[in-house]
Amino acid sequence: MAVDYQSLRFDYRHHPDQDAATPVRHPVVVVGAGPVGLALAVDLAQQQVPVVLLDNDCTLSTGSRAICFAKRTLEIFDRLGCGDRMVAKGVSWKVGKVFFKDEQVYRFDLLPEAGHERPAFINLQQYYVEGYLAERAAQLPLVDLRWNNKVVGIEQQADHALLTVETPEGDYTIAADYVAACDGSRSNLRQLLGQETKGRVFRDRFLIADIAMDADLPTERRFWFDPTFHPNQSVLLHKQADSMWRVDFQLGWDADPVEERKPEKINPRVRALLDSIGFRSVQFSIGWASVYTFACQRMERFRQGRVLFAGDSAHGVSPFGARGANSGVQDADNLAWKLAAVLKREAPDALLDSYGSEREFAADENIRNSTRATDFITPKSETSRLFRDAVLELSKDQPFARSLVNSGRLSVPTTLHGSPLNTPDADVFGGRMVPGAPAADAPIVRADGTSGWLLRELPTRFTALVFGEGEAAERGLQAIAEADLPLHVLRIAAAGEADLAAERYDARPGTVYLLRPDQHVCARWRQPSAQALRAAFDRALAKA
Repeated sequence: MAVDYQSLRFDYRHHPDQDAATPVRHPVVVVGAGPVGLALAVDLAQQQVPVVLLDNDCTLSTGSRAICFAKRTLEIFDRLGCGDRMVAKGVSWKVGKVFFKDEQVYRFDLLPEAGHERPAFINLQQYYVEGYLAERAAQLPLVDLRWNNKVVGIEQQADHALLTVETPEGDYTIAADYVAACDGSRSNLRQLLGQETKGRVFRDRFLIADIAMDADLPTERRFWFDPTFHPNQSVLLHKQADSMWRVDFQLGWDADPVEERKPEKINPRVRALLDSIGFRSVQFSIGWASVYTFACQRMERFRQGRVLFAGDSAHGVSPFGARGANSGVQDADNLAWKLAAVLKREAPDALLDSYGSEREFAADENIRNSTRATDFITPKSETSRLFRDAVLELSKDQPFARSLVNSGRLSVPTTLHGSPLNTPDADVFGGRMVPGAPAADAPIVRADGTSGWLLRELPTRFTALVFGEGEAAERGLQAIAEADLPLHVLRIAAAGEADLAAERYDARPGTVYLLRPDQHVCARWRQPSAQALRAAFDRALAKA
């Protein structure tokens, strides 16, 4: 029987912590059971770290909200045990089309090459993502998920934080070695700590609506600049699961948010869009609608003592480019292994400082791309509009102009250039798999001759990839053995389709890559020594 995730209500339950004479101390308390908080909690539990997850509500998100989940995020969901469900339910896509007025000016392919297990993107309503993650969390005994538990106070001590939690039965206090604030753009924890986000607020309004209809359109992203059915504004159309379609209409700053949410305002806009693309007979209904204004901003520092901020509580971007939820899940991916290493005394507390520096760098990249997209989509001067329209007109025939068109640079994972955890290359390499890059997936042939996908073979621990066969590969394996480190070793034979893995990593026989538990490259060598391996391992744990 299908679950209606939008109507789910989770029960509040009294917890023994509420009766304790002194605050019970936990290794980690995560605040906020949205996609970011749930992903972080599941990740920690899978690494054998007990986690308390508090949410001030008892429901999942209302309406589709975040819908575009990128390839890298899907690979993280695979590691969390729910990627297959999400891909099966979601609408996979990789093609986008850009229109100026009513004419297509060009199309793009976000994953033009073969040899990837996951699609470039899926479109899946946020309540499904939260529901699947919540069900995964319920399978893990180390996740203590408490609904209707709202954090209303926090006091930081030298080695822990005290949280005051409001429930239907009254307040109680718990202690935590570390607190992860994943409580959204209106973060209560951020306010309690006297922190704020800074950046740019855009003076424009957009209508976002879920439209249920049976329309035989390709599963692709369609973006219109100044179409005749919505002149002087922009429109975005996407297909979601369950024959639901996402549509965004730019409205302008003077639009009345209350009025624009009414069906009598939405219906004519949708009807005009459908008529213009040849679907005059298609009937539709409105599932959910909202009017929003957005901003590109972030906290100055994501680490505040014992509290680490992730997702929308730390940073916010415009929705064009799908960089919000994807970057938030990647925050959680970065933070989980570091918290686990510190709590297990495998790394010093200083490792958590790298969470702040790495994800602040990623936030700046996302904000920069989102700001540029918003400026192009919503020009604020006649000169800017003339430039934009000239670029769009040229894009029909001139490839150089297409690089200037910006309907939202779609989310890609950040390469963590300059991270203190990276070991700089001592050997010459080509390609994108530089230290700090997320590992690229590829089909591989294992040492026993069986085939699989590279990222599926990576556990949540440090991994050494050893490429090729013969004497050079054996020397690499010998160096790893002499280093005597707690590494998972994966040997990739260079045969058949495995050549694609070698190509993506610019690997020769004997090449070794050291990957972090979050699958980012931290070092690589043509032929490592045991000493080099130990030094890179210590550096990646902030020991050096």
